Amino acid sequence: MARTGGSSISTRAALVFQGGIGVVGLLAIWLFDIPVQWGGLGGFEIVLYGALGAVGTYLTLILITRIPGLFPDNLEQQMRGLHRFARSFSWTVLVALSVLAGVGEELLFRGAVQGWLIQHTGPWTAVIASSVLFGLVHYVSFTYFLVATGLGLVLGAAYHLSASLGMVMLWHALYDVLALYCLLRFPHWFGINSTGSR
Repeated sequence: MARTGGSSISTRAALVFQGGIGVVGLLAIWLFDIPVQWGGLGGFEIVLYGALGAVGTYLTLILITRIPGLFPDNLEQQMRGLHRFARSFSWTVLVALSVLAGVGEELLFRGAVQGWLIQHTGPWTAVIASSVLFGLVHYVSFTYFLVATGLGLVLGAAYHLSASLGMVMLWHALYDVLALYCLLRFPHWFGINSTGSR
């Protein structure tokens, strides 16, 4: 259980927490008999659209957050905290956390919450409501809430339009890996002065 320089969260706790989100999602799907859409795309399409979606979403987000005055506060403080957190784990753990987040959070927010809401409201109401909930769960500042809600809207719409939870799981996991890689490899992009970053 290696911990280095800065995170108060152990490797085991981080992995159990992210894995637990998926368990909660699966339990909700099972308990409430929520239909989950898996078969909308083939294997090649899942990989292709998941990878293109992750890269496209990340690049768009980087560009949008660079527009002066667009957001009420800047993300530098949150990015410094995330940088400290990410630097405290090995790449094996970061990839595992990204995969668990992609699978678990999509099971919960798209599979369970959005799936349940679609049964009781319209599809776009379900996408919006599950995205706002996704943003609230990721709340560390109002700007971060807006960014997470926006990402939730993109993933929710992609799930609804593709009928493939597997594709949005891969999209989310690859997005997280890409975001962590860029944060650790190019911290100066985010206003972080770092020595010894991976």
